[in-house]
Amino acid sequence: MTRGACSDDDPAGPQGRFAHDLIGLDPADPEVQAFTAHLDRMERASPSYTVEGSLAGVGYFAEGARRAHGPRRTVAMVVVGLMLFGVVITLWEALLFVLTILV
Repeated sequence: MTRGACSDDDPAGPQGRFAHDLIGLDPADPEVQAFTAHLDRMERASPSYTVEGSLAGVGYFAEGARRAHGPRRTVAMVVVGLMLFGVVITLWEALLFVLTILV
């Protein structure tokens, strides 16, 4: 191993998946922990063409909207409101269609 390199079995250096990104940083620092959580979100890759992937995408959006402040939070709330409005309109149209068929 080269001098100054860090590995997962080196007791003096950071441990885990992002050991090379955390060289010189205190792993117990809350900002460093937030940074590793950010790196984890950035590297997380799931198939978006499945139901599970789509639901995970909604979960990521909800997490981001919850952390947002100011205009970004307002835009996230408008997007959620428009999505709910679309769901309500679709359900209303489906209900009217069923009632029209039954009557």
